[in-house]
Amino acid sequence: MQKLIRNLMPLFAVLIAAMASAQGVSWQSKVEPLEGNAYRIVLEATVPSGYHMYDLGPYEGGGPNPTVITFTPGEGAVLDGEVEPLDPPHRYHDNVYGMEIGTYEGTVRFAQKVTLTAPQALVTAQLEWMICDDTSCMPPEDLELQIAVPEGAKVAPAAGDQAEVAPAAETPATKDAAGKGSIWALIIEAILWGFAALLTPCVFPMVPMTVSYFLKGEGGAAMGRLRATLYGLFIVLLYTVPIAVIIIITRIVGGDAVTADIFNWLATHWLPNIIFFLVFMIFAASFFGAFEITMPSWMVNKTDSKADTKGLSGIFFLALTLVLVSFSCTGPIVGSVLIKSTSGEFWTPILTMLAFSVAFALPFTLFALFPSVLKKMPKSGGWLNSVKVVLGFVEVALGLKFLSVADQTYHWGILDREIYLAIWIVVFTLMGLYLLGKIKFAHDSDVPYLGVGRLALAIIVFSFVVYLIPGMWGAPLKGLSGYLPPLTSQDFVLGANTAAVPAVSQSGIGKPKYSDFLHLPHGLEGFFDLKEAEAYAAKVRKPIFIDFTGHGCVNCREMEARVWSDPQVLDILRNDYVICALYADDKKELPEDEWITTDAGKVLKSLGKINSYYALKTYGVNAQPYYVLQGADGQPLVEPRGYDLDVAAFVQFLRSGVEAYHNADRQ
Repeated sequence: MQKLIRNLMPLFAVLIAAMASAQGVSWQSKVEPLEGNAYRIVLEATVPSGYHMYDLGPYEGGGPNPTVITFTPGEGAVLDGEVEPLDPPHRYHDNVYGMEIGTYEGTVRFAQKVTLTAPQALVTAQLEWMICDDTSCMPPEDLELQIAVPEGAKVAPAAGDQAEVAPAAETPATKDAAGKGSIWALIIEAILWGFAALLTPCVFPMVPMTVSYFLKGEGGAAMGRLRATLYGLFIVLLYTVPIAVIIIITRIVGGDAVTADIFNWLATHWLPNIIFFLVFMIFAASFFGAFEITMPSWMVNKTDSKADTKGLSGIFFLALTLVLVSFSCTGPIVGSVLIKSTSGEFWTPILTMLAFSVAFALPFTLFALFPSVLKKMPKSGGWLNSVKVVLGFVEVALGLKFLSVADQTYHWGILDREIYLAIWIVVFTLMGLYLLGKIKFAHDSDVPYLGVGRLALAIIVFSFVVYLIPGMWGAPLKGLSGYLPPLTSQDFVLGANTAAVPAVSQSGIGKPKYSDFLHLPHGLEGFFDLKEAEAYAAKVRKPIFIDFTGHGCVNCREMEARVWSDPQVLDILRNDYVICALYADDKKELPEDEWITTDAGKVLKSLGKINSYYALKTYGVNAQPYYVLQGADGQPLVEPRGYDLDVAAFVQFLRSGVEAYHNADRQ
């Protein structure tokens, strides 16, 4: 067991398998010709290892969720018979359900016969399924497949047919609502992590190896500079290219929609967020000295043996050796950088990884260019382990963000703002005590006296703790608004009325929909359903302030804390607008009469998916925050606005909307 913990590869294998299973069953389709104009559509489902999928049922009286396959023929096709499973299920009496059920494991095939009345046609397959293991079940998933018959035919769907292949063609080009400030914040953070990685105990000792290698170089100063530059370039490529290749393949195979869906799933679904949280905790435990996460020794030794060769290959393998040997310390940091950037667009993870690797490679490149600088560097020792432990405390604090996202998105109520703050206060207090030498870990060296550097860091950490403490009583803590749960999740706010949020004043329609689990910040009143907001706005003759937001949206919380909190902004929002907050990541499943069907025929059941689809179809945005000022005709009054912390500009944005509304009303 201990060997498995020390080996990183099984860990990643487990995580990858878990994430693969979370994305559900893998489906493929093919079309087989029969006699004449008859064809057979075969769907092949691959169930993740360790899971089973239920058969077609049907089950009544509290049985499991069966697999549902519904074929809808387009013009020129007629279905022949029902869906037929080609592989028999494993049938047994289940004591929990009290009935006989059937399950599939591994690969299973289903068939549907189709007869063409035209040379070619399009058939839509709507799939719904659920997978379980021996202890728990994943939430039900759904998928829609567009199948051309015969296979390879290019079919244009009939007008009005719900089986349209490309609804995105009817939507505006997607915009980045996150704003231009967010990517720079991620890049700066990645650069800081890159420099911090140099001070870890498995990276810093690699500096002498780098210097000794380049001291032996031949070919003069010009060749030395070239070799050093290539060394740094290889380090950057070894960190950046793998993630770029994965993202590019995803984009090529699945297109923009699939890439966006993956990012959205990673950012909001409970399973990846819980996995990320656990990964951070495991890495923190490793930093604290509980165990070492290392690459397999055979891989490192084989790579290191090739680093002694001359020429470009030797430089490349030296860079690869550095990456592999240092992975036990850089792995957690790389994971932090990538995980924090997964809510961005196509380029965000690539750019953040590039920023990290450039910062990480820069010192090694400089040492290779100027080996004499090494004499001025401090010797490795116990201080490196102290850096590692401090990073462990940081990992614990940052890991809570992912648990908080899942908690907010699914309304679990296990990590409210005061609990989150309490954990942070304890974590950073322990870090301060560690810096003062009051706490000691297994691999720490004795600290005979307190250095100026440790004292300065301890002062900074304890000052941060003092800054956090008022948050337990409702202080806004604007500098951390993007990391903390919203203030509305706090049970007690000093000097505030802790009663339930009231219904919109004088609305005459009672309590707004979804206000039992959704709330606006700063005591603002409003709606969470656009139709309801439009009805009320028509009654009071005010424009609508539409806030496309999300529970896991860092920039949304920052806008609310730094911009919405301004007295001018609050006054305008409270008196001149009807506020409607549309959460794009809420997992609340709505009643069936509130489900909507997309242009492609896919049924959206959750509040978040419906709001996200509306934002993409109407305004071409798939990121939050995004603010729309809507007039009486349902159209934007002014150009919508994304993330921007300029308070004066936001006030002008709101005032221009009010002015445009009144001008239109007078016409």
